Amino acid sequence: MSCVCVPGISKCWCSHLGNLLPAAEVGDRLAMMYRLTLLILQVSAALSAMVGNRTIERDVKCVCSVVMPDNIFPVERMEYLEATSQNLSTSVQTETLKVQMYGQTLSLYTQQLQNLTLRLQAMESGAGYTELQFDALRVEIQELLSLTSQLRSTVNGSEAIIERLHFQIKNMSTTVDQLETFDKHNVLGIRQEIKVLKAQQKKCEANQGLKPSQVNFGSCDHGGLLNVRGPNVVQLNWRGIGCTSGAWGRDPAPLPGKGGQYWVAPLESDRRAFNSYRLYSSYNDLLLSRNPVNVQLRSSSYTGQGSGMAMYKNYLYYNCYNSRYMCRMNRDTYRTQRTILNNATYNNRFSFSSGSYHDFDFAVDESGLWVVYATEASDGNMVVSKINDTSFTVEENWVTNMYKPSVSGTFMICGVLYAMRSQSTRLEEIFYTFDTKDGQEAMISVKMEKMLEKVSSVTYSPSDHKLFVYNQGNQMTYDVVFRPKG
Repeated sequence: MSCVCVPGISKCWCSHLGNLLPAAEVGDRLAMMYRLTLLILQVSAALSAMVGNRTIERDVKCVCSVVMPDNIFPVERMEYLEATSQNLSTSVQTETLKVQMYGQTLSLYTQQLQNLTLRLQAMESGAGYTELQFDALRVEIQELLSLTSQLRSTVNGSEAIIERLHFQIKNMSTTVDQLETFDKHNVLGIRQEIKVLKAQQKKCEANQGLKPSQVNFGSCDHGGLLNVRGPNVVQLNWRGIGCTSGAWGRDPAPLPGKGGQYWVAPLESDRRAFNSYRLYSSYNDLLLSRNPVNVQLRSSSYTGQGSGMAMYKNYLYYNCYNSRYMCRMNRDTYRTQRTILNNATYNNRFSFSSGSYHDFDFAVDESGLWVVYATEASDGNMVVSKINDTSFTVEENWVTNMYKPSVSGTFMICGVLYAMRSQSTRLEEIFYTFDTKDGQEAMISVKMEKMLEKVSSVTYSPSDHKLFVYNQGNQMTYDVVFRPKG
């Protein structure tokens, strides 16, 4: 820019970009440009503080690049969260309704499951049951399995509880199948066979023309044993299927107020040691396993061996362990006594054919307490001794001509010894008698159907004319039929 002043006129002209302007106007314009430039610089500084990016080009042109900070409210995200929350709320309400529904259903099935458990326990304990009951159990168990399967797929929060419930119900189903299909102890099949045999027995008695004698309990007003009716399968022993040897019976002369006094004495799994037994005050208690009294033979001097036990007048009699001593225990005081049985063989010497260590066989009949055993002097033949239950001593002995190892078991009725032998896995025979009144021996043939092969003991109860049989862990009874006297 260049300016020219004319003397005497007080005016100046300036040239700007080829244009000639008065000097005052040029000054005004320069001041305005100065202020504008200052304003632009201030704005530029402010923007630089915000984003730090400015550019000033030639000819006083200002170019600014502005980037706004990302602090605008996220409306789209809020809308997404709101929609998701609504969906979740709907899902929770749906699942809550399902849980409430399953909770109500589950409470109904809980009672049903408890009933199933009681019925299954009754079956396992040997109580009576039929094929229809198995079918009904399967239907109910299948309903429970269906319910738990639905719960497993929907109620994830209680997965551990549902899995445990499902596992327990499957176990119950397996147990029902085993109870029905376990061939060795198929009670349903056995009972069908028993019905057929009872019908054959009645037919045979009718053909023989013999009418059983009606004898009062405890009386000997009859002509001896004619027949036996049974078996009546009662139940498996209280210790289970593993205790295949043992004995059970009833005290025919309990103390006043002691009730029926049923006893069950399984041997240990070695089929020798006798360490404990159980008492019941009535037959119903026995069937229901209700109010049992467990008795433990604690002292090593008074433990027993073999399955030849018997109970008489509140005492349980048995062979003391590893000895020729007789033991007896008072069922109230648990006081135990020992007395030697002179010359008796023991520790499996001349044992019965039905099992090992059955050296002493105690028996009770209408006249009192007996014991059957063998001696070396008798060459293994059976010896019968009458025991005085007050003094616990032997009163009298009788030697028979029957070899003891050829016999599976014995019992006494009215002073007469009856001996048994095994004819097959399902048939036992009462084949021999010895009368202690006159020493007479006789051969008879009375068939006894049995559930399994081995009969480890037979005890007679004069108070109800029953034989109590322990058949490989199963408790059975037979009714004795007497011949008319004369």
